[in-house]
Amino acid sequence: MSTSVPWPKLKRNLVAILRGVTHHEVAGIGEAIHSAGIDAIEVPLNSPDPFRSIETLAKRFTLALVGAGTVVRPDDVDSLRDAGGQLLVSPNVDPGILARAAGFGMVTMPGVFTATEAFLAHHCGASALKFFPASVLGPAGISALKAVLPREVVVGAVGGVSETDFAAYAKAGVTAFGLGSSLYKPGLDAAEVAARARAAVAAYDKVFGGRP
Repeated sequence: MSTSVPWPKLKRNLVAILRGVTHHEVAGIGEAIHSAGIDAIEVPLNSPDPFRSIETLAKRFTLALVGAGTVVRPDDVDSLRDAGGQLLVSPNVDPGILARAAGFGMVTMPGVFTATEAFLAHHCGASALKFFPASVLGPAGISALKAVLPREVVVGAVGGVSETDFAAYAKAGVTAFGLGSSLYKPGLDAAEVAARARAAVAAYDKVFGGRP
């Protein structure tokens, strides 16, 4: 097994996915999310000027877990480090990228869909597994895959997931969630994002008792 950076102890295992966020709004959106009680924020690299946004978030929220999503190139790992990011999320399992990120002490969450991908990611030292798109696998599919994985593996559900799904996925053994359009999408202002973040936190706490 490759070197692994453990999944950190967060207030809640919720990752806010800010796909499409712009740099001029990212501080306000980040504040809305962080103040609501979500302390992991991901800016996908297909957003405008993503590394600048990540740097802003990392400097502003020093105790939060801030990083990049949709990381598919080794050079982007270096850029993420330079921006101060500590979280790397990818849509696939790339052993080289996972090893490079672990070498920088980054928390990693690669995307998986099958048992083969899940075990590969685990053996490559992934901090957590991102079952994606979770809406296709559903709680039953993830439960079946989790049954063959080592108990210590942190399992996350991402893709078509909202706070209304937490209870069903929790029964399947999911303890982490990535929230995308249910939390933020381009055009939403900070006040609307704050309201959505508070709803997600309340739903998470109801299911997990405020703890992952």
